[in-house]
Amino acid sequence: MRIFKLKPLSICETNSYLVVSEKNNAVLIDAPADADYIMDQIEFYGVELKKIFLTHGHFDHIGAVADLVDRTGCEVYIHPMDKDKLTDENSMLANHFRARGCRKYTGEVKLFTENDILTLDELEFDVLDTPGHTSGSACFICGSSMFSGDTLFARSIGRTDMPDGNSQQMMKSLAKIADLGGDLTIYPGHMVTTTLEEEKKFNLYLKEFVRDPR
Repeated sequence: MRIFKLKPLSICETNSYLVVSEKNNAVLIDAPADADYIMDQIEFYGVELKKIFLTHGHFDHIGAVADLVDRTGCEVYIHPMDKDKLTDENSMLANHFRARGCRKYTGEVKLFTENDILTLDELEFDVLDTPGHTSGSACFICGSSMFSGDTLFARSIGRTDMPDGNSQQMMKSLAKIADLGGDLTIYPGHMVTTTLEEEKKFNLYLKEFVRDPR
């Protein structure tokens, strides 16, 4: 498995990632904006885009979905609780942030929920439901890597004060993440890459849920 972090995109400087199989097929984790740039990166790395996995449905994570599907015919995956955000400019928050150039996506989608395993060739992505930032927020775990969307950041967490956010759900989601074993590399929706071990030690929002090993 190879992981390529793309440059931050959209007015929110959102991260996205190409996860590539041994056959050079790729999953794109989130599609923030600028399909031209994303296609350039796909061509640069010599991979074929097969699937887009969406951590949630806000505009800065889905803005390039429609264009990328038009160009590649790739499949789109999202949690059922966030599906409507693909076609509703209010719930995707495009209107809230006065974002321009974000096409609605009205095509076919595939839905996932907790404990589903999404696959591409030899790659297996475990789905972890992590509502809080939105009701349909999710993380994807593949090997020793976790793509945390806007649930968990380096030393911080996603906002819960916008429509469809819920602070109580976020706390339950953080408790679930804190209970994960192993030291995962965390690829978040914003800011820098981190590790689960570091966040358990230094993230004030997460460390309160870490059980004392003694």
